[in-house]
Amino acid sequence: MAKTRFQFGNGRRIEAEIDSKRTQPNNAGMTKPETVRRIKAYSAESGYVYQYQFQDVHPGNEFVYYVSADRKSMFPIRIFVRRDALELWTKRTGRALTGTEEYAVAKMRLFQALDEVEDFATKRPGLVVDGSNLGALLERLDL
Repeated sequence: MAKTRFQFGNGRRIEAEIDSKRTQPNNAGMTKPETVRRIKAYSAESGYVYQYQFQDVHPGNEFVYYVSADRKSMFPIRIFVRRDALELWTKRTGRALTGTEEYAVAKMRLFQALDEVEDFATKRPGLVVDGSNLGALLERLDL
């Protein structure tokens, strides 16, 4: 323990011992709080109303969403945004897409599939953003 002197604004001085060599923290470790994920709804052109939530992005530009067609069970849908398509767009426009814009493109691809794929919940397709659909997806975002 070390002795330290304190002086207050009124001129009063005290000497106190400070515990500065403690080997363990004063409070116990706390668990990390769970991430709150918002469930959103999308009304597809087919007439179905799907619920979805963004789950995670994996290295290599794979975006994972959880989707529900019946509000009882959710299943993962993976959307892979191809790097070569992004690089081609960067060369053409002179600027790279931001991370937020890449997320938005993946989300637009999910919406496109929900609109077009019959019986989406049974088929659970793997989705890709590539050179064939990137331009149309970016148009939906006014980019």
